[in-house]
Amino acid sequence: METIACPDCDLLQHIPRIPSGGKVRCAQCGETLFIERANALNRTLALTVAAALAFIIANTMPLMGLSAAGREASTTIIGGAREMWLQGSEITAVIVAFCAVIAPGGHILFLLVVLLAVRRPPAPRWVGEMLRSAHLMQPWSMTEVMMLGILVALFKIAQLATVLPGIGMYAAGAFIFLLSAVLVTFDPHEVWKRVEWADGTRPPGVAETDSGAAR
Repeated sequence: METIACPDCDLLQHIPRIPSGGKVRCAQCGETLFIERANALNRTLALTVAAALAFIIANTMPLMGLSAAGREASTTIIGGAREMWLQGSEITAVIVAFCAVIAPGGHILFLLVVLLAVRRPPAPRWVGEMLRSAHLMQPWSMTEVMMLGILVALFKIAQLATVLPGIGMYAAGAFIFLLSAVLVTFDPHEVWKRVEWADGTRPPGVAETDSGAAR
């Protein structure tokens, strides 16, 4: 049995072990505290690896190509930020690079480290800091906002030039979809259950499992 606080009303509650697929609600406000899912972390890890691959492709392959008056040009996400910097829009370039490349890349990287580290509990204490860093990066990851802006620009540019979506465009779309799936399936409660305590002792669930195996 463990004690957790409701994120909405802060009521401390003792939570017993629940079966796979079970749902725990707050006794006071009815807020869902967590859902016990079988192999939740393995599913999230697979989606995170796929999202990381899509992110790499989206940032290394051409996002789109333009053809006008016999001239063709293509660019990547980071290439677009670089052009903004060269044209004197330094602040905009930094914001685009951070929200479209650095923040989502850091978010995925931190999640990968966390999910790999907790596969064999007890996980080291630094996993908690990695998880906090991932949550810190999440609000700044705005790839979907960038894609919306690109689509609006495409409709306007289409009247003046021929627009050819590149592999990076499709990869960025896949990354947005996969990242949403990662956030839906990710269970931070399960991660915290596997993290080693500050005094070096093992988490209660891990200790009980090991004792049962020894018997």
